[in-house]
Amino acid sequence: MKIYVGNLSFSSTEESIEAAFAAFGTVSEVHIVTDRETGRPRGFGFVTMASDDDARAAIAAMNGTELDDRTLNVNEARPKREGGGDRGGSSGGGDGRW
Repeated sequence: MKIYVGNLSFSSTEESIEAAFAAFGTVSEVHIVTDRETGRPRGFGFVTMASDDDARAAIAAMNGTELDDRTLNVNEARPKREGGGDRGGSSGGGDGRW
C-alpha cells in the first residue's frame, strides 16, 4: 500500500522517513517529490509498505506526529487523476495523489 506523507521538512531524507516508518513493518520504497525545475523537495512524498496491515498501522501511528520538527500529515495515497491534473487551483499539490 502506498502512503502519502505531507508537511515534510525540506531537511527530511528518504533514509529518515524510512527509519520512522520501518517501526511498523517493511518499507518497500520511499519517494520524496521534488520540483521539476529546481530539484528542491516540495514538502511531501510517498512511502510504500509491503503489507497493507503495516501501512494502516503506520498511518494511524504517524499521522499528527513530528519528524524533523514538522507535524506530519499521513494518509492512504489516492491515484493521480487522469490528465496530470495537479497544476490548477491554489492547492499546489500535496493532496495525496501519486
